[in-house]
Amino acid sequence: MLCETAAWPAPRLPVLAAELERARLGADLSTLLWEMACLPPAPLAAAAEALVAADRAADGERLLRQSVARPVPEVAHTALALLAADAADEAAFLLGALVRARTPDETAQAAAEDPATLVPLLLDVARGVSSGSHHDLAHALRVAGLPGVPGVA
Repeated sequence: MLCETAAWPAPRLPVLAAELERARLGADLSTLLWEMACLPPAPLAAAAEALVAADRAADGERLLRQSVARPVPEVAHTALALLAADAADEAAFLLGALVRARTPDETAQAAAEDPATLVPLLLDVARGVSSGSHHDLAHALRVAGLPGVPGVA
């Protein structure tokens, strides 16, 4: 049932999360968030946005962190969906989780989905993680030949 409810319209999900907590079903809330992390990029982005908008930022961030386990192109498309919905903070959070969880080469694969948009964001997020992360990602992006990286035409 939680698998089915994960696909509900995004505005209903924070209400369901609150009801699960009220009923002391925290484990079911964790399962719901995991199931939501498996949604296609656009509904996943909408779910994260709905949680954050309903003052459930911790749940929205947990959802985004869990979604980093997905294939890298899907993570990139989720970030792009968040950006398209003016949820830049959530997109930055997701990309930061990607930088922390994946190798620089995998992160460069994400940037390849939309280099003009994702390269500068990923470099900025990586700089916020650490100077080493920024250096390693910039190198991986240069090796991948992606535009928008200092030292790449």
